[in-house]
This record gives sequence, C-alpha cells and structure tokens, in this order.
Amino acid sequence: MGAADIVPGVSGGTIAFITGIYDQLIESVRRVNHQALRHLFNDGWKAAWEYINGSFIFTLLLGILVSIFSFSQVIGYLLLNYPVQLWSFFFGLIIVSAFFIIRQIERWRFSSLVSAISGTVFAFWITVATPITLSADYLHFFIGGAIAVCAMILPGVSGSFILLLLGLYAPVIDAIKSLNILTIATIGLGCVTGLLLFSNVLAWLLKNVRDITFAFLTGLMMGSLNKVWPWKVTESMRLNSEGHEVPFLQKNVSPFAYETITGQSGSLVLAIILMVTAIILVISLDRLRSPTHG
Repeated sequence: MGAADIVPGVSGGTIAFITGIYDQLIESVRRVNHQALRHLFNDGWKAAWEYINGSFIFTLLLGILVSIFSFSQVIGYLLLNYPVQLWSFFFGLIIVSAFFIIRQIERWRFSSLVSAISGTVFAFWITVATPITLSADYLHFFIGGAIAVCAMILPGVSGSFILLLLGLYAPVIDAIKSLNILTIATIGLGCVTGLLLFSNVLAWLLKNVRDITFAFLTGLMMGSLNKVWPWKVTESMRLNSEGHEVPFLQKNVSPFAYETITGQSGSLVLAIILMVTAIILVISLDRLRSPTHG
C-alpha cells in the first residue's frame, strides 16, 4: 500500500482490496472511537487493543511507513526513467482489481449502474482537473493529509494524485526525503483525522448499501485508468523538490503516436507483458488467500 500510495494515480486502497484486507482495514480504523476509550479505562489497554484490532493496524502502518521511506526514491526513479513500463504494470493491476470488485456485487440494479457510472465520471474528472497551488504551510499540510488519506483508502482514487492537484505533492515528498519531522507530523495528524472521520462513513456504506458502494468503487477504478494510461506526452513541466524539471500536465496518446511525437520506443510488447504480469500476480494472490476458490 505504501509503494502504491507514492505513485500519483494509484491507490493504496486498490492494494488493500487485492490482498483481501479491505473490509478488515475499514472496520479496524472505524473502531478507533469513544468505545475504544471506554474499553481502555474500564477494561485496560489489552481489551482496547483487541477491540481496535491493534496488532493488525500496527503491522499495516509499519509496513506502509517502511515502504514509503524505502520506495520513494525507487518509484521516483522509475517514473522519471521508465514511465511506460511502470504505468503499464499499474494499468494491468487496476483492470484486474476492478474485475475482483465487480465480483463482490451480488445483484446489479439500476441504482448500482448509476453508482458505477457516477464513480467513473468522478474519477475521470479528477484525472483531468487542473491542478491548483496551495502554499506549503502547516494548515494546508494538515488539510491535504486529511483529504488525501480519504482517497488512499478508496480503490481507484490516488492520495498522491490528490496532493498533486492541491500543489502539495512535491513539498510532501521533499519533507519525507529530508525527514522534516514537524511537517511529517502535521501531515500525519491530518491523515489520522481524515481517516477516523471517513472510515465511519465508508464502514456504514459497506454495511448498508454494499452493492451500490462496490459499484461506485468499480467506477472509480475504471475512471482512474485515464491517469495510468502508459503512453503520455508532456504539455508542461514543473520543478521537483530537487530543482529538476519533471512532467506536470500530460495527455494520453496511442503507443504509435507516442513514438512519432517523442521519438522514443513505445515498448508496446513489453508494456503488454507487464500488464499481463500484473493480472497474473493479482489472480495468484487471490488464489493464495482463497485456496478453495475455483
């Protein structure tokens, strides 16, 4: 999840769903509430820890943090030097993930169809929205963290891309690389606040209107494919945290147009191989966690 959350356009929520921990994640976070405090004061820390599924939350957060700090340099390098190959892998990952979410819908109704279309339109709109530039101060870091974390737990909506739209992606990555503790803590506080509030809403939706919710999540993933299309040409650049020019606004083109415009190989065969590899990986993970499936 941490590695996925670094890439603008890919959601950690997608990875949570692939690995079969999505419902457990939402329910565990939702339980960090006043009831947990009641258990803490009345029954002790062990009862409170078990109530919130603390071991699961701690292990997951540790993995995310380790991944973010370990892979931020690697992901940045791949985005800069092998963008077609990296986006191809994630494109296949999202396609097969959407299929697995569709499988969760027990019965398609008109409301589910409307929900799926709404999710697709919303995600597509996010991918083509014009970025704004917020000042990199602590208030905006807090707000950005609160908004981005909501996207991070939704399959198909990238928290990193939300930060990019807000103009906060580069300052956040810079803070992580330079270990700016105060900035990281502010972002973290915003993330915790947003997560605790949004997880309750999402948990209610999954419990009461599950098919409609999963239809909307499917739409989010399909709409997000516009962002992870491997072949893009750059229309404008921006300076990253190291003062280097990196792509800012891009548009999608065909693999053949990409070769004509950029003069670089579209790597079509390799891209297809990577897409198929991602699909096989997800199917394998699903069979590993569900040995009796099929």
